Amino acid sequence: MFGVTASSRTDRGAGFTAQTVIIKEMKLLRRLRRVTKLVGFGLLVAAISQEMAKPEEDRTWNGLVFGLVPYDFRPPTWERIRAAYWNPDEPRLFTSRVFGVGWGVNFYRARVLLDEGFRTIMGTAPERVATIRTVRSRRATPTTKEE
Repeated sequence: MFGVTASSRTDRGAGFTAQTVIIKEMKLLRRLRRVTKLVGFGLLVAAISQEMAKPEEDRTWNGLVFGLVPYDFRPPTWERIRAAYWNPDEPRLFTSRVFGVGWGVNFYRARVLLDEGFRTIMGTAPERVATIRTVRSRRATPTTKEE
């Protein structure tokens, strides 16, 4: 379906026109979008029902649905937002979301991967790029005071 132009399909018969091909592809995308929304809603319901099945004192409102998909319904904090979306110390591209069901993107890791890919394609040597760190990670480095 995708990657095939409407003009390449018109030679198959009189029933195929550019407009009908576009309409069929749009219907396919609508169905795919609908299925994606249903799966997301199902995971949300499963995560909430998983927490509601626990005794009230054992509810943490974060964990894994079916042991695979992470969820977190705790109120977001700036520290967790930073850890999920800009974390130089995390080697994974997809991290747990700050709020909701599914994964978030570690944009620091995405930047590193894109930079490496660009340099590989262009054949240039990697430059020493200054690491952009968060204020928290700068404070975490030990400082020695001479007395």
